[in-house]
Amino acid sequence: MNNISALCRKALPIVLPLSLLPTVAGADSGALSIKFENDSLASSDDGHYTSGFELNWTFTPKEQSWTQRLATALPDSLIGQADRASYRLIHQIYTPDDIEQRLLIEDDRPYAGLVYGGMSLYEDVPVGAWTQATDLHLDIGLVGPSSLADSIQREVHRVTDSRRPGGWKHQLGDEALVNLTARRQWWHDIPLAGKQFSHGPSVGAALGNLYTYASTGYSVRWGDDADGIPTLTPNPGSRYLMSGQRGWQWYLFAHVEGYYMAQNLTLDGNTFRNSHAVDRKAWVADASVGLAIAWEDWQVTYAAVQRSREFDGQGEQDKFGAMTLTKRF
Repeated sequence: MNNISALCRKALPIVLPLSLLPTVAGADSGALSIKFENDSLASSDDGHYTSGFELNWTFTPKEQSWTQRLATALPDSLIGQADRASYRLIHQIYTPDDIEQRLLIEDDRPYAGLVYGGMSLYEDVPVGAWTQATDLHLDIGLVGPSSLADSIQREVHRVTDSRRPGGWKHQLGDEALVNLTARRQWWHDIPLAGKQFSHGPSVGAALGNLYTYASTGYSVRWGDDADGIPTLTPNPGSRYLMSGQRGWQWYLFAHVEGYYMAQNLTLDGNTFRNSHAVDRKAWVADASVGLAIAWEDWQVTYAAVQRSREFDGQGEQDKFGAMTLTKRF
């Protein structure tokens, strides 16, 4: 039984994308994106949230698709219909700052590797002079050695001749992940200097054994019209595409968000077994700025993030960057 369970966990990254092919094939239009999050994109550090990779397919669901039927079956207070939907596959690596230390570093965050897949539903509704943008997300996966994060980091550091990680034997154990996230943003558009200035508040909540939190934030965007701005870990989502598809387009954006974090598995440790853990801070804040540039069907976005200290004893605030390449179809 243990061998079968281990095989199922290792097969998840392969089985999940294949299971999505029927829906992808039935979509009216779509956009495929690859996102890379790494501390090296915004700082010289190599610890804490050290790396993240996301493959995302965003599409317009047909009226009779199961994603559209799911959206219409949910309470109208959550979502009325799915204007857009998306699937994603994510791999993330978390480490302490001193990755060369072989002994357990009790006062720094645990080693953790995550692999999970998710789906999202999106709806935009006019509310007077504002647009109400609703996102619903479901993520399912695992944390632990079966994510192969230790092997991936060791191989990358061998190829790049970087510091060799020595403490992966202390990583979090295998555990299934299930998380639900809801987010609502309000946008108000104002013409400014020949472009569009958009701004508005947001609220969000997550429930699961990976993250449980409540959040609120504020976003601004200036440039060509788009359907949102990039969201960054721990927020899922793929609202950042330009509305038009002709010639050069661009926008600048900034965002601040505060969280009341009731659960963060990458800091709290395993839920059902003993593992390394640190004392998580309940209140966390992010600030991000970035740029999106598009040409015809291609778009590149970059964001730099600074995050307040997440646990007691953390020496410095974390910084990381995110780069996303998108192709429309």
